[in-house]
Amino acid sequence: MDYETLLTVQGYAKFFLILAVFTIFYSYAYSIYKRDKSGERDYEKYSNLVHDDSSVSTPLEERKKDKDIDNKEK
Repeated sequence: MDYETLLTVQGYAKFFLILAVFTIFYSYAYSIYKRDKSGERDYEKYSNLVHDDSSVSTPLEERKKDKDIDNKEK
């Protein structure tokens, strides 16, 4: 494989890699936006966590306990 062909393949590979990263990033950003607007999750609480980091602050979300964990504790 000569040098010019190698550079061409490298250019196409770089283009498709950047395109894949761009697509993944924007689909993740859109999913966050969609969940925030539908009320499924409130990301504003998570951003306020930076300012309220004391050990006595209330938890942001309640944890769900599995039945298996409850049975092991008893």
